[in-house]
Amino acid sequence: MSSDDDVHGASAGQAAQADEEAAGAMAEEMAEEMAGEWAGGTGEVWDVVVVGAGPAGASAAYAAATAGRRVLLLEKAELPRYKTCGGGIIGPSRDALPPGFVLPLKDRIHAVTFSMNGKLTRTRRSKQMLFGLINRPEFDAGLVAVAEKAGATVRTGTAVARVEQHGAAVPDRRTVAVVLADGETVLARAVVGADGSASRIGAHVGVEMEQVDLGLEAEIPVPETVAEDWKGRVLIDWGPLPGSYGWVFPKGDTLTVGVISAKGEGAATKRYLDDFIARLGLAGFEPAVSSGHLTRCRKPDSPLSRGRVLVAGDAAGLLEPWTREGISFALRSGRLAGEWAVKISEAADAVDARRQALNYAFAVKAGLGVEMGVGQRMLTVFEARPGFLHAAITGFRPAWLAFARITRGSTTLADLVRTHPLARKALHVVDNLQGRSGRG
Repeated sequence: MSSDDDVHGASAGQAAQADEEAAGAMAEEMAEEMAGEWAGGTGEVWDVVVVGAGPAGASAAYAAATAGRRVLLLEKAELPRYKTCGGGIIGPSRDALPPGFVLPLKDRIHAVTFSMNGKLTRTRRSKQMLFGLINRPEFDAGLVAVAEKAGATVRTGTAVARVEQHGAAVPDRRTVAVVLADGETVLARAVVGADGSASRIGAHVGVEMEQVDLGLEAEIPVPETVAEDWKGRVLIDWGPLPGSYGWVFPKGDTLTVGVISAKGEGAATKRYLDDFIARLGLAGFEPAVSSGHLTRCRKPDSPLSRGRVLVAGDAAGLLEPWTREGISFALRSGRLAGEWAVKISEAADAVDARRQALNYAFAVKAGLGVEMGVGQRMLTVFEARPGFLHAAITGFRPAWLAFARITRGSTTLADLVRTHPLARKALHVVDNLQGRSGRG
Protein backbone atom coordinates (compact mmCIF):
# COMPACT_ATOMS: atom_id res chain seq x y z
CA MET A 1 0.00 0.00 0.00
CA SER A 2 1.43 3.42 -0.98
CA SER A 3 1.87 6.32 1.40
CA ASP A 4 -1.09 7.97 -0.25
CA ASP A 5 -3.11 4.91 0.53
CA ASP A 6 -1.91 5.06 4.13
CA VAL A 7 -2.95 8.67 4.41
CA HIS A 8 -6.26 7.90 2.79
CA GLY A 9 -6.80 4.93 5.16
CA ALA A 10 -5.91 7.03 8.18
CA SER A 11 -8.23 9.80 7.04
CA ALA A 12 -11.06 7.31 6.59
CA GLY A 13 -10.45 5.85 10.07
CA GLN A 14 -10.39 9.30 11.63
CA ALA A 15 -13.59 10.21 9.82
CA ALA A 16 -15.28 7.02 11.06
CA GLN A 17 -14.11 7.74 14.60
CA ALA A 18 -15.37 11.32 14.31
CA ASP A 19 -18.72 10.03 13.08
CA GLU A 20 -18.93 7.64 16.04
CA GLU A 21 -18.06 10.42 18.50
CA ALA A 22 -20.64 12.71 16.92
CA ALA A 23 -23.27 9.98 17.06
CA GLY A 24 -22.40 9.30 20.70
CA ALA A 25 -22.61 12.97 21.56
CA MET A 26 -25.94 13.24 19.75
CA ALA A 27 -27.26 10.21 21.64
CA GLU A 28 -26.18 11.72 24.96
CA GLU A 29 -27.77 15.03 24.01
CA MET A 30 -31.03 13.28 23.06
CA ALA A 31 -30.99 11.32 26.32
CA GLU A 32 -30.53 14.55 28.27
CA GLU A 33 -33.39 16.16 26.35
CA MET A 34 -35.62 13.16 27.05
CA ALA A 35 -34.68 13.23 30.72
CA GLY A 36 -35.51 16.93 30.69
CA GLU A 37 -38.94 16.13 29.26
CA TRP A 38 -39.45 13.37 31.86
CA ALA A 39 -38.62 15.76 34.69
CA GLY A 40 -40.96 18.48 33.57
CA GLY A 41 -38.38 20.18 31.34
CA THR A 42 -35.77 20.71 34.08
CA GLY A 43 -33.87 17.42 33.87
CA GLU A 44 -33.59 17.29 37.68
CA VAL A 45 -33.94 14.16 39.80
CA TRP A 46 -35.22 14.63 43.34
CA ASP A 47 -33.72 12.63 46.17
CA VAL A 48 -37.15 11.93 47.66
CA VAL A 49 -40.64 12.57 46.30
CA VAL A 50 -43.49 12.29 48.81
CA VAL A 51 -47.04 11.83 47.51
CA GLY A 52 -49.73 13.16 49.87
CA ALA A 53 -49.44 16.03 52.36
CA GLY A 54 -51.35 14.62 55.31
CA PRO A 55 -49.60 13.90 58.64
CA ALA A 56 -47.73 10.90 57.18
CA GLY A 57 -46.55 12.71 54.07
CA ALA A 58 -45.61 15.93 55.86
CA SER A 59 -43.67 13.91 58.47
CA ALA A 60 -41.83 11.99 55.75
CA ALA A 61 -40.97 15.18 53.87
CA TYR A 62 -39.77 16.84 57.08
CA ALA A 63 -37.57 13.87 58.03
CA ALA A 64 -35.96 13.69 54.58
CA ALA A 65 -35.50 17.47 54.29
CA THR A 66 -33.84 17.77 57.71
CA ALA A 67 -31.38 15.13 56.52
CA GLY A 68 -30.32 17.63 53.85
CA ARG A 69 -31.94 15.91 50.89
CA ARG A 70 -33.81 17.50 47.99
CA VAL A 71 -37.45 16.71 48.72
CA LEU A 72 -40.61 17.33 46.69
CA LEU A 73 -43.97 17.02 48.47
CA LEU A 74 -46.97 16.59 46.15
CA GLU A 75 -50.59 17.14 47.24
CA LYS A 76 -53.62 16.85 44.98
CA ALA A 77 -55.75 19.33 46.98
CA GLU A 78 -55.14 22.94 47.87
CA LEU A 79 -54.25 23.50 51.51
CA PRO A 80 -55.87 23.83 53.94
CA ARG A 81 -58.42 21.12 53.06
CA TYR A 82 -61.07 19.34 55.10
CA LYS A 83 -60.48 15.79 56.29
CA THR A 84 -63.03 13.49 57.97
CA CYS A 85 -61.37 12.92 61.33
CA GLY A 86 -62.21 13.35 65.00
CA GLY A 87 -58.98 15.25 65.49
CA GLY A 88 -57.88 13.67 68.76
CA ILE A 89 -54.17 14.13 69.53
CA ILE A 90 -53.10 11.46 72.02
CA GLY A 91 -49.67 11.17 73.62
CA PRO A 92 -47.98 9.14 70.85
CA SER A 93 -49.10 11.74 68.29
CA ARG A 94 -47.78 14.60 70.40
CA ASP A 95 -44.44 12.86 70.90
CA ALA A 96 -44.03 12.22 67.15
CA LEU A 97 -44.40 15.88 66.14
CA PRO A 98 -41.44 17.89 64.82
CA PRO A 99 -39.48 19.68 67.58
CA GLY A 100 -41.05 22.99 68.47
CA PHE A 101 -44.31 22.31 66.64
CA VAL A 102 -47.12 24.14 68.45
CA LEU A 103 -50.37 22.20 68.44
CA PRO A 104 -53.35 24.36 67.37
CA LEU A 105 -55.54 22.89 70.12
CA LYS A 106 -59.24 23.69 70.13
CA ASP A 107 -59.79 22.03 73.50
CA ARG A 108 -57.95 20.13 76.22
CA ILE A 109 -59.77 17.06 77.47
CA HIS A 110 -59.92 16.16 81.17
CA ALA A 111 -63.11 14.07 81.22
CA VAL A 112 -64.66 11.25 79.21
CA THR A 113 -68.31 10.24 79.27
CA PHE A 114 -68.90 6.60 78.29
CA SER A 115 -72.24 5.11 77.28
CA MET A 116 -73.63 1.99 75.60
CA ASN A 117 -75.92 3.10 72.80
CA GLY A 118 -77.10 5.96 75.01
CA LYS A 119 -77.46 3.89 78.19
CA LEU A 120 -75.36 3.11 81.28
CA THR A 121 -73.77 6.55 81.05
CA ARG A 122 -70.85 7.37 83.31
CA THR A 123 -68.23 10.14 83.29
CA ARG A 124 -64.63 9.62 84.42
CA ARG A 125 -62.41 12.63 85.15
CA SER A 126 -58.70 13.31 85.37
CA LYS A 127 -56.73 16.15 86.93
CA GLN A 128 -54.18 15.83 84.14
CA MET A 129 -55.03 16.46 80.52
CA LEU A 130 -55.89 13.22 78.73
CA PHE A 131 -55.50 14.42 75.14
CA GLY A 132 -56.05 17.44 72.91
CA LEU A 133 -58.38 18.21 70.01
CA ILE A 134 -57.47 19.87 66.73
CA ASN A 135 -59.08 20.71 63.39
CA ARG A 136 -57.35 18.72 60.68
CA PRO A 137 -57.17 21.49 58.03
CA GLU A 138 -55.19 23.72 60.39
CA PHE A 139 -53.11 20.87 61.80
CA ASP A 140 -52.15 19.41 58.42
CA ALA A 141 -51.31 22.80 56.93
CA GLY A 142 -49.07 23.49 59.93
CA LEU A 143 -47.15 20.25 59.43
CA VAL A 144 -46.64 21.03 55.74
CA ALA A 145 -45.36 24.50 56.63
CA VAL A 146 -42.79 22.94 58.97
CA ALA A 147 -41.65 20.53 56.23
CA GLU A 148 -41.34 23.44 53.81
CA LYS A 149 -39.33 25.44 56.33
CA ALA A 150 -37.00 22.46 56.69
CA GLY A 151 -36.29 22.67 52.96
CA ALA A 152 -38.96 20.57 51.23
CA THR A 153 -40.52 21.94 48.05
CA VAL A 154 -44.33 21.77 48.15
CA ARG A 155 -46.64 21.53 45.14
CA THR A 156 -50.38 21.55 45.80
CA GLY A 157 -53.17 20.95 43.30
CA THR A 158 -51.01 18.20 41.81
CA ALA A 159 -52.57 14.76 41.41
CA VAL A 160 -50.42 11.68 40.82
CA ALA A 161 -51.64 9.12 38.30
CA ARG A 162 -49.06 6.39 38.92
CA VAL A 163 -45.44 5.54 39.61
CA GLU A 164 -43.16 3.56 37.30
CA GLN A 165 -39.92 1.78 38.16
CA HIS A 166 -39.33 0.23 34.73
CA GLY A 167 -39.96 1.22 31.13
CA ALA A 168 -39.36 4.17 28.83
CA ALA A 169 -40.11 6.82 31.44
CA VAL A 170 -37.31 5.59 33.73
CA PRO A 171 -33.83 6.61 32.57
CA ASP A 172 -31.92 4.25 34.92
CA ARG A 173 -32.45 1.65 37.61
CA ARG A 174 -31.78 4.11 40.42
CA THR A 175 -34.75 6.24 39.41
CA VAL A 176 -38.51 6.15 39.96
CA ALA A 177 -40.85 8.02 37.63
CA VAL A 178 -43.84 9.73 39.27
CA VAL A 179 -46.36 10.36 36.52
CA LEU A 180 -48.77 13.22 37.25
CA ALA A 181 -52.38 13.41 36.11
CA ASP A 182 -51.54 16.08 33.53
CA GLY A 183 -48.88 13.86 31.92
CA GLU A 184 -45.84 15.49 33.49
CA THR A 185 -43.26 13.08 34.92
CA VAL A 186 -41.17 13.76 38.00
CA LEU A 187 -38.05 11.69 38.70
CA ALA A 188 -36.84 10.60 42.13
CA ARG A 189 -34.29 8.31 43.78
CA ALA A 190 -36.93 7.26 46.32
CA VAL A 191 -40.69 7.73 46.68
CA VAL A 192 -42.92 7.73 49.77
CA GLY A 193 -46.62 7.07 49.17
CA ALA A 194 -48.77 8.79 51.79
CA ASP A 195 -51.79 9.44 49.61
CA GLY A 196 -54.56 8.14 51.87
CA SER A 197 -56.58 4.98 52.28
CA ALA A 198 -57.43 4.78 48.55
CA SER A 199 -53.75 5.13 47.69
CA ARG A 200 -52.49 4.81 44.11
CA ILE A 201 -48.99 4.27 45.49
CA GLY A 202 -50.32 1.61 47.83
CA ALA A 203 -51.82 -0.18 44.84
CA HIS A 204 -48.41 -0.07 43.12
CA VAL A 205 -46.73 -1.56 46.18
CA GLY A 206 -49.45 -4.21 46.51
CA VAL A 207 -50.87 -3.27 49.91
CA GLU A 208 -53.74 -5.56 50.91
CA MET A 209 -56.37 -4.56 53.45
CA GLU A 210 -57.91 -6.83 56.06
CA GLN A 211 -60.42 -4.51 57.74
CA VAL A 212 -62.44 -1.73 56.13
CA ASP A 213 -64.70 0.57 58.15
CA LEU A 214 -67.04 3.43 57.32
CA GLY A 215 -66.79 6.62 59.35
CA LEU A 216 -69.53 9.28 59.15
CA GLU A 217 -69.09 12.69 60.71
CA ALA A 218 -70.85 16.03 61.14
CA GLU A 219 -69.33 19.34 62.18
CA ILE A 220 -72.15 21.01 64.14
CA PRO A 221 -71.93 24.69 65.17
CA VAL A 222 -73.64 25.17 68.54
CA PRO A 223 -74.60 28.12 70.77
CA GLU A 224 -72.19 29.22 73.49
CA THR A 225 -74.30 27.62 76.24
CA VAL A 226 -74.13 24.21 74.55
CA ALA A 227 -70.42 24.57 73.80
CA GLU A 228 -69.72 25.43 77.44
CA ASP A 229 -71.44 22.24 78.60
CA TRP A 230 -69.05 20.16 76.47
CA LYS A 231 -65.85 22.09 77.18
CA GLY A 232 -63.05 19.79 78.33
CA ARG A 233 -65.17 16.65 77.97
CA VAL A 234 -65.73 14.10 75.19
CA LEU A 235 -68.34 11.39 74.79
CA ILE A 236 -67.57 7.83 73.66
CA ASP A 237 -70.68 5.76 72.89
CA TRP A 238 -70.32 2.03 72.25
CA GLY A 239 -72.73 1.55 69.35
CA PRO A 240 -75.46 -0.94 68.39
CA LEU A 241 -73.48 -2.56 65.53
CA PRO A 242 -70.63 -5.00 66.22
CA GLY A 243 -67.40 -3.04 66.65
CA SER A 244 -69.13 0.34 66.25
CA TYR A 245 -68.87 3.43 68.41
CA GLY A 246 -69.70 7.12 68.29
CA TRP A 247 -67.97 10.23 69.57
CA VAL A 248 -68.53 13.87 70.41
CA PHE A 249 -65.39 16.03 70.33
CA PRO A 250 -65.81 19.71 71.33
CA LYS A 251 -63.83 22.32 69.41
CA GLY A 252 -64.88 25.73 70.65
CA ASP A 253 -68.21 26.68 69.11
CA THR A 254 -68.37 23.46 67.05
CA LEU A 255 -68.97 19.85 68.03
CA THR A 256 -67.45 17.10 65.90
CA VAL A 257 -69.97 14.26 66.07
CA GLY A 258 -69.28 10.97 64.33
CA VAL A 259 -69.74 7.21 64.28
CA ILE A 260 -67.78 4.32 62.77
CA SER A 261 -68.70 0.75 61.90
CA ALA A 262 -67.69 -2.03 59.53
CA LYS A 263 -68.11 -1.36 55.82
CA GLY A 264 -71.22 -3.00 54.39
CA GLU A 265 -73.52 -1.55 57.03
CA GLY A 266 -73.90 1.85 55.39
CA ALA A 267 -77.63 2.35 56.03
CA ALA A 268 -77.36 1.10 59.61
CA THR A 269 -74.30 3.31 60.25
CA LYS A 270 -76.16 6.36 58.91
CA ARG A 271 -79.15 5.49 61.11
CA TYR A 272 -76.84 5.20 64.11
CA LEU A 273 -75.43 8.69 63.43
CA ASP A 274 -78.90 10.21 63.02
CA ASP A 275 -80.16 8.57 66.22
CA PHE A 276 -76.97 9.55 68.05
CA ILE A 277 -77.33 13.23 67.08
CA ALA A 278 -81.03 13.25 67.99
CA ARG A 279 -80.38 11.58 71.34
CA LEU A 280 -77.83 14.28 72.17
CA GLY A 281 -80.38 17.02 71.47
CA LEU A 282 -78.38 18.31 68.50
CA ALA A 283 -80.81 17.50 65.69
CA GLY A 284 -82.01 21.09 65.56
CA PHE A 285 -78.60 22.46 64.62
CA GLU A 286 -77.54 22.47 60.96
CA PRO A 287 -74.14 20.81 60.36
CA ALA A 288 -71.56 23.01 58.68
CA VAL A 289 -70.01 19.89 57.14
CA SER A 290 -71.29 16.33 56.74
CA SER A 291 -68.80 13.81 55.43
CA GLY A 292 -67.84 10.16 55.21
CA HIS A 293 -64.59 8.27 54.93
CA LEU A 294 -63.39 4.68 54.64
CA THR A 295 -60.60 3.58 56.95
CA ARG A 296 -58.56 0.57 55.86
CA CYS A 297 -56.38 -1.64 58.04
CA ARG A 298 -53.65 -3.72 56.41
CA LYS A 299 -53.14 -7.45 56.49
CA PRO A 300 -50.22 -8.29 58.81
CA ASP A 301 -48.12 -9.70 55.95
CA SER A 302 -49.00 -6.96 53.46
CA PRO A 303 -45.94 -5.31 51.81
CA LEU A 304 -44.71 -1.88 52.85
CA SER A 305 -42.39 -1.34 49.89
CA ARG A 306 -41.65 -2.20 46.30
CA GLY A 307 -38.28 -1.37 44.84
CA ARG A 308 -37.51 2.25 45.76
CA VAL A 309 -41.10 3.02 46.79
CA LEU A 310 -42.30 3.00 50.43
CA VAL A 311 -45.81 3.51 51.81
CA ALA A 312 -46.81 5.06 55.14
CA GLY A 313 -49.90 6.05 57.12
CA ASP A 314 -53.29 5.30 55.61
CA ALA A 315 -51.66 4.36 52.30
CA ALA A 316 -50.01 1.45 54.10
CA GLY A 317 -53.16 0.58 56.06
CA LEU A 318 -51.52 1.59 59.33
CA LEU A 319 -53.99 2.41 62.09
CA GLU A 320 -55.16 0.95 65.38
CA PRO A 321 -57.90 -1.59 64.49
CA TRP A 322 -60.07 -1.17 67.59
CA THR A 323 -60.31 2.62 67.95
CA ARG A 324 -59.29 3.26 64.31
CA GLU A 325 -56.92 5.92 65.61
CA GLY A 326 -54.67 6.87 62.71
CA ILE A 327 -52.96 10.20 63.37
CA SER A 328 -50.23 8.78 65.62
CA PHE A 329 -49.66 5.90 63.18
CA ALA A 330 -49.38 8.38 60.31
CA LEU A 331 -46.91 10.62 62.12
CA ARG A 332 -44.71 7.78 63.31
CA SER A 333 -44.69 5.75 60.09
CA GLY A 334 -44.20 8.92 58.05
CA ARG A 335 -41.11 9.86 60.00
CA LEU A 336 -39.68 6.34 59.58
CA ALA A 337 -40.49 6.37 55.86
CA GLY A 338 -38.72 9.70 55.40
CA GLU A 339 -35.63 8.48 57.22
CA TRP A 340 -35.39 5.26 55.23
CA ALA A 341 -36.25 6.95 51.95
CA VAL A 342 -33.06 8.97 52.44
CA LYS A 343 -31.09 5.72 52.73
CA ILE A 344 -32.82 4.28 49.67
CA SER A 345 -32.02 7.42 47.68
CA GLU A 346 -28.34 6.80 48.45
CA ALA A 347 -28.47 3.11 47.50
CA ALA A 348 -26.16 2.30 44.59
CA ASP A 349 -28.08 -0.73 43.38
CA ALA A 350 -31.32 -2.69 43.77
CA VAL A 351 -29.88 -5.00 46.42
CA ASP A 352 -28.93 -2.12 48.71
CA ALA A 353 -32.27 -0.38 48.10
CA ARG A 354 -34.08 -3.61 48.99
CA ARG A 355 -32.06 -3.94 52.18
CA GLN A 356 -33.04 -0.44 53.31
CA ALA A 357 -36.70 -1.04 52.42
CA LEU A 358 -36.69 -4.22 54.53
CA ASN A 359 -35.20 -2.24 57.42
CA TYR A 360 -38.10 0.20 57.15
CA ALA A 361 -40.62 -2.64 57.17
CA PHE A 362 -38.95 -4.19 60.21
CA ALA A 363 -39.05 -0.88 62.11
CA VAL A 364 -42.76 -0.45 61.34
CA LYS A 365 -43.71 -4.00 62.25
CA ALA A 366 -41.63 -4.06 65.44
CA GLY A 367 -43.41 -1.00 66.79
CA LEU A 368 -46.68 -0.13 65.09
CA GLY A 369 -47.30 -3.70 63.98
CA VAL A 370 -47.24 -4.98 67.55
CA GLU A 371 -49.71 -2.29 68.62
CA MET A 372 -51.98 -3.22 65.72
CA GLY A 373 -51.89 -6.88 66.71
CA VAL A 374 -53.09 -6.11 70.23
CA GLY A 375 -55.66 -3.69 68.85
CA GLN A 376 -57.04 -6.41 66.60
CA ARG A 377 -57.49 -8.69 69.60
CA MET A 378 -59.22 -5.88 71.48
CA LEU A 379 -61.58 -5.32 68.54
CA THR A 380 -62.49 -9.01 68.53
CA VAL A 381 -63.32 -8.78 72.24
CA PHE A 382 -65.23 -5.54 71.77
CA GLU A 383 -67.31 -6.89 68.88
CA ALA A 384 -68.53 -9.80 70.98
CA ARG A 385 -68.57 -8.32 74.50
CA PRO A 386 -68.80 -4.50 74.47
CA GLY A 387 -70.43 -4.59 77.91
CA PHE A 388 -67.33 -6.26 79.33
CA LEU A 389 -65.07 -3.38 78.24
CA HIS A 390 -67.61 -0.73 79.20
CA ALA A 391 -67.94 -2.16 82.72
CA ALA A 392 -64.16 -2.41 83.07
CA ILE A 393 -63.41 1.18 82.01
CA THR A 394 -66.28 2.78 83.92
CA GLY A 395 -66.28 0.60 87.04
CA PHE A 396 -62.76 -0.76 87.50
CA ARG A 397 -60.27 1.95 88.47
CA PRO A 398 -57.13 0.20 87.12
CA ALA A 399 -58.81 -0.09 83.71
CA TRP A 400 -59.65 3.62 83.70
CA LEU A 401 -56.10 4.50 84.77
CA ALA A 402 -54.75 2.32 81.94
CA PHE A 403 -57.02 4.16 79.47
CA ALA A 404 -55.70 7.49 80.79
CA ARG A 405 -52.06 6.39 80.55
CA ILE A 406 -52.54 5.26 76.96
CA THR A 407 -54.18 8.52 75.87
CA ARG A 408 -51.48 10.57 77.63
CA GLY A 409 -48.74 8.56 75.94
CA SER A 410 -47.05 7.18 79.05
CA THR A 411 -47.73 3.65 77.72
CA THR A 412 -49.24 1.89 74.74
CA LEU A 413 -51.86 -0.83 74.49
CA ALA A 414 -49.13 -3.30 73.53
CA ASP A 415 -46.84 -2.26 76.41
CA LEU A 416 -49.72 -2.51 78.84
CA VAL A 417 -50.53 -6.09 77.84
CA ARG A 418 -46.85 -7.03 77.85
CA THR A 419 -45.96 -5.53 81.24
CA HIS A 420 -49.19 -5.64 83.26
CA PRO A 421 -50.00 -9.21 84.43
CA LEU A 422 -53.69 -8.47 85.08
CA ALA A 423 -54.22 -6.95 81.61
CA ARG A 424 -52.37 -9.83 79.98
CA LYS A 425 -54.37 -12.41 81.90
CA ALA A 426 -57.70 -10.71 81.13
CA LEU A 427 -56.92 -10.61 77.41
CA HIS A 428 -55.87 -14.26 77.38
CA VAL A 429 -59.06 -15.29 79.20
CA VAL A 430 -61.21 -13.48 76.66
CA ASP A 431 -59.09 -14.90 73.81
CA ASN A 432 -59.87 -18.38 75.11
CA LEU A 433 -63.56 -17.60 75.35
CA GLN A 434 -63.55 -16.25 71.82
CA GLY A 435 -61.70 -19.35 70.58
CA ARG A 436 -64.30 -21.65 72.11
CA SER A 437 -67.10 -19.70 70.46
CA GLY A 438 -65.37 -19.93 67.08
CA ARG A 439 -64.59 -16.18 66.89
CA GLY A 440 -60.92 -16.31 67.90
